[in-house]
Amino acid sequence: MTQIDREKPVMVSGATGYVAGWIVKKLLDEGLTVHAAVRDPGNAEKLKYLNALAEKSEGTIKYFKSDLLDEGSYAEAMEGCELVYHTASPFTMEVKDAQKELIEPAMLGTRNVLEQASKTESVKRVVVTSSYVAIFGDNVDVKDTPRGVFDEEVWNTTSSIDHMPYAYSKVLAEKEGWRVCGEQNRWDMVTINPAFVIGPGINPFGSSESFSLIKMMGDGTLKTGAPRYGVGVVDVRDVAEAHYKAGFMPEAKGRYMVVSEGTDFVEMTKALLPKYGDDYAIPRRALPKWLVWLVGPLVDKMMTRKLISKNVNVPWLGDNRKSKEELGLTYRPMAESMCDFFEQLVEYEVIKKA
Repeated sequence: MTQIDREKPVMVSGATGYVAGWIVKKLLDEGLTVHAAVRDPGNAEKLKYLNALAEKSEGTIKYFKSDLLDEGSYAEAMEGCELVYHTASPFTMEVKDAQKELIEPAMLGTRNVLEQASKTESVKRVVVTSSYVAIFGDNVDVKDTPRGVFDEEVWNTTSSIDHMPYAYSKVLAEKEGWRVCGEQNRWDMVTINPAFVIGPGINPFGSSESFSLIKMMGDGTLKTGAPRYGVGVVDVRDVAEAHYKAGFMPEAKGRYMVVSEGTDFVEMTKALLPKYGDDYAIPRRALPKWLVWLVGPLVDKMMTRKLISKNVNVPWLGDNRKSKEELGLTYRPMAESMCDFFEQLVEYEVIKKA
């Protein structure tokens, strides 16, 4: 079991990211020193949200220049740290070259950070932000699982560079992490595998796919209706709590799928209707699958017919017991996360009234 000294600094890669922002907040609120590894420590505009957190907390933040693809660039940030959070990885669905834009940054980034951990004598534990898509590729894959649900024992074997390349990049990155970890015995590794992350960002103008989807649900893009695309969801604040506990609980080990509940795009939009339905162009009906299948690829090239067949009108089924029992997590309900998220986007005029 790994005991982390709270007097030592904690490194966070990709510290300006959506999930990372809340991890940094939690660490600062606990009075810890955060070594924030970022691409450009001189970019005051990009760092202003983290600086604001530090000003209101007992903790301290220090910035270090680093790059996922630059071997050795995390050495300074990691110096003296017993605990490392590796959150930095691209999350985008629209790519021209999946190998260059998704797979290489995810795999090489994980390798660079973890190999640096092996070279840094102080490191005792690395917590890697993976994804629940490293567990499954499509919702229909559940039929091939041992227990009829997705859980930490399962690995995604159906994604490829041509089908669900983002998911494929997460599988390769996590497996690379376990490979590097297995080559040494000084530090241990824990992965957090979050479902689709929702909830307000530390930076209200975040660029992750989560912001893009919720924006589409309120700006009229989906006003004719939404597909019943099955997903698991989790609040970003609960994801940060999972990372914190995985870092500091000595007995934490292995993979943790972090998910509040299974839902779909229609149910997610329905959660917004009571409070926002009168003023915003929120979809009110489910699009029939045949129509999504017919029109989807024309509207969005990422919505392939294979993806639609295997995920639309197919519920997402998963088991979050390990995270509850071993990390002691409790989850916010989807409706609360959706309304908090939407409210932030309205407040900052990311979404405007219809």
